[in-house]
Amino acid sequence: MKTLPDYLTSSLELVFIGINPSIKSADVGHYFANPRNRFWAAFNSSGIVSELICAETDHRCLELGIGFTDLVKRPSKGVRDLKADEYREGAYSLKSKLVQNRPLVACFLGLMGYSRYLRYAEGVHRTVRLGLQEETIGPTKIFVLPNPSPANAAVSLECLINWFQALKHAVRGRGPRAECSEPS
Repeated sequence: MKTLPDYLTSSLELVFIGINPSIKSADVGHYFANPRNRFWAAFNSSGIVSELICAETDHRCLELGIGFTDLVKRPSKGVRDLKADEYREGAYSLKSKLVQNRPLVACFLGLMGYSRYLRYAEGVHRTVRLGLQEETIGPTKIFVLPNPSPANAAVSLECLINWFQALKHAVRGRGPRAECSEPS
């Protein structure tokens, strides 16, 4: 199966966790390669790092203390194609990776991804909200952003940027919670 590599090391401040790679991203070997995905636009506009990064230069993030992985590693056209056993297996694998690498913050991209992780890896069933979470994975804090996927177009780019800025403040240990009334 062709998929995206994990960009993980033991010295990361932040790890972004997608639900699963798009077929386009897996084909080209870069995270968020679909030009309609708003991840890179929100990431770059938020000031999380001082240089512009795009799908083709995603590997540079490792040098900047930022990693990437997915809850489910199998690429698909959409999350509707994923099965419960893939989430279960992926959740256990993800937990192991995070415990081993111990990033400061793990950021789930979308409520559904974190909800599935909680259900399958932690046995927790609760309503998930955006922002900093009450749970941790070992010493790693958890943050949930709106999903930047084109399928979540109801959330504006402005709202995404606001949440990415809140993430930046959470990673640095200070700052407000983003407020956005749009769905995620």
